[in-house]
Amino acid sequence: MTTVAAPAMPVENAVEEALMRSIRIPPRPSLLVDLQRELAQSDPSPRRIARIIGNDVGMSGALLKLANSPFFGAARKAKSVEQGINFLGINQCAALLTGLLARQAIDGKEADLNAFWEISARRAQAVVFFSRKLRIAPPDIAHTFGLFCDIGVPLLMNRFADYAATYADACDNAEQAFTAIEDSRYSTNHAAIGCLLARNWGLSPDVSWAILLHHDYRVLDDPATDDAVRSLVALALLAEKGIARFHGSNLSYEWEKGGDQACRHLGLSEDETADLLDELHEAFHTER
Repeated sequence: MTTVAAPAMPVENAVEEALMRSIRIPPRPSLLVDLQRELAQSDPSPRRIARIIGNDVGMSGALLKLANSPFFGAARKAKSVEQGINFLGINQCAALLTGLLARQAIDGKEADLNAFWEISARRAQAVVFFSRKLRIAPPDIAHTFGLFCDIGVPLLMNRFADYAATYADACDNAEQAFTAIEDSRYSTNHAAIGCLLARNWGLSPDVSWAILLHHDYRVLDDPATDDAVRSLVALALLAEKGIARFHGSNLSYEWEKGGDQACRHLGLSEDETADLLDELHEAFHTER
């Protein structure tokens, strides 16, 4: 798991910079700092990582549960944290733990956050599924991006009392970019806030920039944008379509806005896209 901070995110003016400072960005958890320090070693040790994780009983249990889940687990069952790390691989383990730490760090109404994390986990699963099928992004990077893609949403919900209504309006808008609606009301958006958190937490530059751009579908046709970032944005759109179908809807406004560009970037025909979405749908139902 790459832990180098992303390049500085552009800030257009002092007003926007001050607003972003007023939004509480959770500090990087100390457990994540320790984990990233070990991952930065030339030969990271599963035993030392297990020792770091073992200091948090809740984290140890959550890792074992994930390691033994149908979506992430191996054929055998992990009986210890170190065994779970060996089954998952160090990078995938780090990605899963980073997501669990984010869940601990974000404040908000429990009911709202439960729904948010459920969708985020589903997106992470879908992005990993597609990345493996298409062999275009490391699974740990795909998972981290899928989970952190909308991490700015609960932060904006905590900052602005009317953000839930804005979020609903943006979800139901078939024309405007999601982030353009947020920008018009708050002079910032969840993608910019999410990018800032990703940078502060030392996540991969590809993840940080993909978070920032994941509603700007123009980048999918822009060769000046790094191919790895464009691929993550495209995978998120496929995931969006797959999650909508899983919840019984054939309509996804985000897919309507950027689906064609995503398929073109990924080199997928209409039939290939339909087959991938069918496979994801089956995987979701198997996992349940």
